[in-house]
Amino acid sequence: MDTRTEDKLYLDDIEPGMSFTTGKLSVTAEEIKTFADQFDPQPFHLDEEAAEQSLFGGLAASGWHTASMTMRLMVTSGIPFGGGMIGAGVEVNWPNPTRPGDEIHVVMEVQDVIPSRSKPDRGIVVVRNETRNQNNQVLQVMTAKMLAFRRPA
Repeated sequence: MDTRTEDKLYLDDIEPGMSFTTGKLSVTAEEIKTFADQFDPQPFHLDEEAAEQSLFGGLAASGWHTASMTMRLMVTSGIPFGGGMIGAGVEVNWPNPTRPGDEIHVVMEVQDVIPSRSKPDRGIVVVRNETRNQNNQVLQVMTAKMLAFRRPA
């Protein structure tokens, strides 16, 4: 585990309006089906023929799969929070389905920074995260409240 602090961002380093773009992740039909089989076993996530007849008109990743891939991207190449990426609440929407062949990335924008009144070593950073595909189509919008610590002395 990397314990260096110089590459990390702390509460006092973060300001509203800052934005970050993650790396990319490719989505495969096999991964969609594997995730769905274990966590969201609905026909439109598991079977191409059934998915064609559904509202989605084709195989679509579970929204929870999209959320999981988003989290991976945020942790591996998003805002480098000192102390880790610790969620304190989220609101999530899926305006468009994630499909096999999509290459997704996350655009993260800091909306607000709220120092704690009762715990001076930390605060909340509100971040709007848009998961987009290779065509810049928004697949997921997640507004997250993230715990952020002040820089260690």
